[in-house]
Amino acid sequence: IMRTVVGDNSNNLQEVFSQALKRSNMIITTGGLGPTTDDLTKETVCTLLGKELKINEGALNSLREFFKRRGINMPEIVIKQAYVPKGATVLPNPEGSAPGIMLEHQGVIVVMLPGPPNELHAIFEGSVRPYLAQRENKGQVTYAKIFKLTGISESAVQERLAEVGGQGNPGLAYIAKPGEVHVRISAKAPKVDQARAMVNELAERVRNRLAGYIFGTNDEVLEETVGDLLIEKGVTVGVAESCTGGLITQRLTNVAGSSRYLKGGIVAYDDATKQKLLGMLPESLDLYGAVSKECAILMAEGICRVTGAQLGLAVTGNAGPSGGCPVKPVGLTYIALAAPDGTCCREFQFPGQRWGIRWGAANAGLNMIRLYLLAQ
Repeated sequence: IMRTVVGDNSNNLQEVFSQALKRSNMIITTGGLGPTTDDLTKETVCTLLGKELKINEGALNSLREFFKRRGINMPEIVIKQAYVPKGATVLPNPEGSAPGIMLEHQGVIVVMLPGPPNELHAIFEGSVRPYLAQRENKGQVTYAKIFKLTGISESAVQERLAEVGGQGNPGLAYIAKPGEVHVRISAKAPKVDQARAMVNELAERVRNRLAGYIFGTNDEVLEETVGDLLIEKGVTVGVAESCTGGLITQRLTNVAGSSRYLKGGIVAYDDATKQKLLGMLPESLDLYGAVSKECAILMAEGICRVTGAQLGLAVTGNAGPSGGCPVKPVGLTYIALAAPDGTCCREFQFPGQRWGIRWGAANAGLNMIRLYLLAQ
């Protein structure tokens, strides 16, 4: 598998596509199927392959229906999207206007998909995946599982997995992201069931070594996992944020139905706001400072009082890039969770730049809720 990113430039597109034709049995392009002048993928590929573009009546009718359902007159410019290479298969787009396209050229399967993720996924799952599933398998298949972790560094993950194997087939790969580490386990075999069994066997050993840090697998999102647990346990939460600036509350509210468990959130960025909205005493802030265990605990308990939530999550820290000192360096963060049976607080030192520190802190806070609920 090889991925290449190329801009909206016809010459560059032709060069990359020509290289892919020499080394690949299947080429999937994403993006460049829209109606504007910088959408060049379809035209460039057809020029390179010597394919004629012709209007497809089925695609044109789908376009008309798309705009009719929305009560909008179809702009003339979008008719460009109904032009399809001669002999190609049109892949319906249930989420947008640009159809996908699939064709075969000298034994190479070419699939062109639109760029917007919701449209790309819908076409792939609805048309491409079923097509690939029914094809006779002429080689090996690859099966993979991804574990998503937070609260641990990439190097620490590798140390914990040093003796589990994964240097061959099946194999392990590590992907560091802001505030997260992904562990990808993959295997190749003649049949998917064989590859899946190989992955699952290694995945069990990986899970045993990293259980406390894993918050999800594959496409799972931490805020959705936490939301499901809050609903399952019948628990509500309030969030008090300083250095994360509302990021945790935003992520929770990205999930449909979050009003069932989220009571509210307060961004108490400066000391006066912490005092006014969360009831913190000036002498506490003077004594301990805003970036402290004591401040985080008082914020967590304060958000419970203000919102009436059963759980109160609070984050305070230094996201940088300035303001650090030897005692309280950039990345130092305190996260507290107030619950009916007491309040706990953890100290973290997040690496990276401002965005990575904030995202890591949000992940760690959400994970504290997850681990607490799992223990109940």
